[in-house]
Amino acid sequence: MKKYSKLFSPMTIKHLTIPNRIIMTPMGSNYAKQNGEMSQLHMDYYEQRAKGGAGLLIVENACVDYPCGSNGTTQLRIDQDSYIPRLYKLCESVHKHGTKIAIQLNHAGASAMEERTGMQPVSASTLPNKKGGKAPRALAKEEIYEIAKKYGKAAKRAQIIGFDAIEIHAGHSYLISQFLSPLTNNRNDEFGGSVQNRARFAKLVLEEVRKEVGPMFPIFVRISADEFLKGGNTLEDTLALLEHFQEEADVLDVSVGLVDSIHYQIDANYLPDGWKSYLAKAVKDKFHKPVITAGNIRDPKVAEEILQKEEADFIGLGRQLIADPNWCNKAKCGNEEDIRKCISCNIGCSGHRIGLNRPIRCTVNPSVNMEETYMQEKVKKPCNVVVIGGGSAGLEAACTAAEVGCTTFLFEQQDFLGGLSTLISRIPEKKRLGDFPDYLIKRAKKLHNLFIFMNTKADMEMIRKFKPDIIVNATGSTPLLPPIPGLHTYIDQESTNVKGILGMIKHIDAYPKDCKGKKVVVVGGGAVGLDVVEFFANRHADVSVVEMLPVVGKDLDAVTKIGTYDMLEKHDVNVCTNTALKEVGKDHFIVEHEGVQKTMNFDYGFVCLGMRAYAPHLQELIDTFTQENVEVVNIGDSVRARKIIEGIEEGRNILTVLKRHDFL
Repeated sequence: MKKYSKLFSPMTIKHLTIPNRIIMTPMGSNYAKQNGEMSQLHMDYYEQRAKGGAGLLIVENACVDYPCGSNGTTQLRIDQDSYIPRLYKLCESVHKHGTKIAIQLNHAGASAMEERTGMQPVSASTLPNKKGGKAPRALAKEEIYEIAKKYGKAAKRAQIIGFDAIEIHAGHSYLISQFLSPLTNNRNDEFGGSVQNRARFAKLVLEEVRKEVGPMFPIFVRISADEFLKGGNTLEDTLALLEHFQEEADVLDVSVGLVDSIHYQIDANYLPDGWKSYLAKAVKDKFHKPVITAGNIRDPKVAEEILQKEEADFIGLGRQLIADPNWCNKAKCGNEEDIRKCISCNIGCSGHRIGLNRPIRCTVNPSVNMEETYMQEKVKKPCNVVVIGGGSAGLEAACTAAEVGCTTFLFEQQDFLGGLSTLISRIPEKKRLGDFPDYLIKRAKKLHNLFIFMNTKADMEMIRKFKPDIIVNATGSTPLLPPIPGLHTYIDQESTNVKGILGMIKHIDAYPKDCKGKKVVVVGGGAVGLDVVEFFANRHADVSVVEMLPVVGKDLDAVTKIGTYDMLEKHDVNVCTNTALKEVGKDHFIVEHEGVQKTMNFDYGFVCLGMRAYAPHLQELIDTFTQENVEVVNIGDSVRARKIIEGIEEGRNILTVLKRHDFL
């Protein structure tokens, strides 16, 4: 604890003493019931983070005006008294762990979706809140005053319920933000135009809230300090706006971004730990109020440093507490090596919720909404598990099996563990991805009943020597290389500059730091190909990407997709969609678009057409061992090339296999 003396020191805001400086920031989950009430699953999710040691939880945004202000498929509601009982139970379950709890109040404005609410969204004006968005209806003056009162009534309910504080959401393209931003407010009355006028609605809301909750109840306000969009509010603009509405705020939660800059709001993986703290410091220095900063903070050392430098008073952890609810306790007890760091992939959290309307999940944590109680289970009879393949799926299966008492043997052909995750993380922009295999490897090394054999190909005779009861095949995937003329002749040959993703990574240190003047052509506009595009675009190369489909990045999550398109535009990447690779040469590709072929010359050419399952001995395993009553389970990319999240879920599902065979 001495190591992080500031991080684990209390701070008092009016009558509220928060036991440490770690705040769980509000994040949508899709765990609420369809009617907007807390579900038991939802309450368990928050209680798990309270047990993990966070000082204050800010519950995800709750609707103050339903259905007009509703956001999300199963958003919490606090617009009626009927929602008080379940929220009261939530507060009880969190408070018993010594953690404080607040709730964020919100009106979605133009971020509401007509197909969900059955009505046209409302906003400050008729300007859409994102590119290609539908035009909302501009609120009449009397409606503006009525909505402000609804914020006040919702705040009073929160106080009655037992929340320790409330947060007003004034950022991220929601209604208050839509009044503040010139990108969404072109009114010509007292609620538009000047800085003071655009801040008027926020001021009204805060005054109504203060009137309802009294002078000593803490009010937090979340802002987008910089919208990171041309024509949007800059930090200087936001500081000027805050002059007109911050008076009733006790804490300022300093975030960034709008819908069209969501890769800054929900931080992209290449952004460093704590990168937003300069914004919080600017707000703190001007208004001399406690501030919260967030932004890819995964390392407790970074969190402590921000606090020691007085750049912020609180550290906001969002996705990191999805990835590891026990981050706080681990840091406090000096067990930093055990922290399961969020890799900012945005797949199971924002990708599930924003893009697919699913409940949130997590790539690195298959137990998001439940405790890891499986570790309390132990096998009731001896069980030998053999895992073939030491990628992320294989490591998860091996660790889980060993943690419940199986004698586990893992075989890996390569001289490293982590599979494709480890390899991809060698690309500088993807460095954060390497935190996950690092965590899995450290976890594995602590298990005395898990034996790892590197540089070892597991044949049938060897496997039989370990007398397996269960065999897990996790041999991963390999690049997809169709029978295109010249492709197999030239790819990954030392005499050519044609590489696949594995060849590119193998030679990554050989590429110039500044590739200005170099022509780079990447065939394949999926996730892997775009990683290569980003690498060379950031090094000032003249980059083209060739994709058969009408768009690049079709399967990317919503956050990464917007960030990727921003990168392509920023670096003027030549995007060739509806274009097929027809032939590969030593220094050129022949491609075809709408029946017309052309030659694309390059200094560096890459073919990244995706991955395919690699399971060369699966059938032999099944044929050899099934008759001996040994179940062979195929998991991860060796089933089908997919994302890490599916492989981790399947690795954890070794528990189901053990139960099926009556070992647990």
